[in-house]
Amino acid sequence: MYDIIMKKRNGGELSEEEIRFFIEGYTKGEIPDYQVSSLMMAIYFRKMTEKETLALTLAMAESGDFLDLSGIKGIKVDKHSTGGVGDKTSLALAPLVSACGVPIAKMSGRGLGHTGGTIDKLESFPGFSTAISNETFIDNVNNIGIAIMGQTADLAPADKKLYALRDVTATVDNMSLIASSIMSKKLAAGADAIVLDVKTGSGAFMKTEEDSFALAEEMVKIGKNAGRKMSAVISDMDQPLGRAVGNAIEVREAIDMLNGKGPSDFTELVYTLGTRMLILGGKASNESDARNKLVKAVSDGSALNRLAQFVKAQGGDDKYVYEPDRLKLATIVTDIISPQDGYISHIDCEEIGICSLMLGGGRETKESEIDLSVGLLLDKKTGDMVKKGDKIATVYSSDENKTGPVIERFLKAYHFSSEKCEKQKLIKGII
Repeated sequence: MYDIIMKKRNGGELSEEEIRFFIEGYTKGEIPDYQVSSLMMAIYFRKMTEKETLALTLAMAESGDFLDLSGIKGIKVDKHSTGGVGDKTSLALAPLVSACGVPIAKMSGRGLGHTGGTIDKLESFPGFSTAISNETFIDNVNNIGIAIMGQTADLAPADKKLYALRDVTATVDNMSLIASSIMSKKLAAGADAIVLDVKTGSGAFMKTEEDSFALAEEMVKIGKNAGRKMSAVISDMDQPLGRAVGNAIEVREAIDMLNGKGPSDFTELVYTLGTRMLILGGKASNESDARNKLVKAVSDGSALNRLAQFVKAQGGDDKYVYEPDRLKLATIVTDIISPQDGYISHIDCEEIGICSLMLGGGRETKESEIDLSVGLLLDKKTGDMVKKGDKIATVYSSDENKTGPVIERFLKAYHFSSEKCEKQKLIKGII
């Protein structure tokens, strides 16, 4: 390990054997934290080549379970988002793409931060469970075209261990390490093709477009070098996606989208990602063909029916899909009023996520309990004109004492201008 650290410190390229040696040794507890943190710092300053990055990703992916999806017919396409505020995309996208003939076999996690993860949100349906066996998971995909299961503890355990170390040694912020962390889990999840939704802006992990494009390119490169079909969409996260931020409230919005009544930005993102998934899955020959199939699956109700089938197959009550008002929202409902006239020039997106967290809609620690009923519904977003006294959002809270501080924080996140502002472009690019 000493030789490996010195080689990287001096700018050398690590071989595949050297990378596998340190990943296997560290995962088994045979190599101490202090040596691996030293190597991470050397990588942070000296960077990694394309070959090293692929070797690191594959070594981490193979450090635990590798999901075998060979029992599923067709090209399996997965989607991964780098995360943001109001990002309920999978809830609408997975059943929609499945209704168009692409099998969706997805592993999802719980959320840590602003709001719950996909699994937390799906648990808004009473009885729904992602704790299903591998056999049921594969049967469900073959029979109804879609299944989502919880991430197993043994999926890329090296990444979990390495990320925890990077987090406390100021070595998170390196493109090769970020890309290999994300892609190791995606490769281990077994899909044939992967579509990435890389967010950019104030509510995203990557704040600048330059960094977001660089990360997208790095991940696409890793996936292709590992033999997977790849595509990445770079999308705006300078304001929350859609109108809803929370859990049950986001599920309602996803159902609205499948009914053809979703907010325009959310609908556009779902269609853009869905288009890439249909093309990679061999179910559409070009963008216009893919788009038409997606629009038809929404208009003829087959996408909504697929969501209901999926919810029912995993123990949930499918009545809630057709009657989304049954999804419980918190009972203390308060409007947020605009303090002035003007145009909304900018929203500190991350702050809106923190407002949801303050209401109880997210987790501050892994042990935190999420209140699925709380959240925010935005009426006005960047570029909209408001008059003093207009409603700009609604807060759904379970505790009156939390409402005031949330409104105060929310208003500080909204910036106003007397000049008309450009609405943000949602799709920044596709790789």
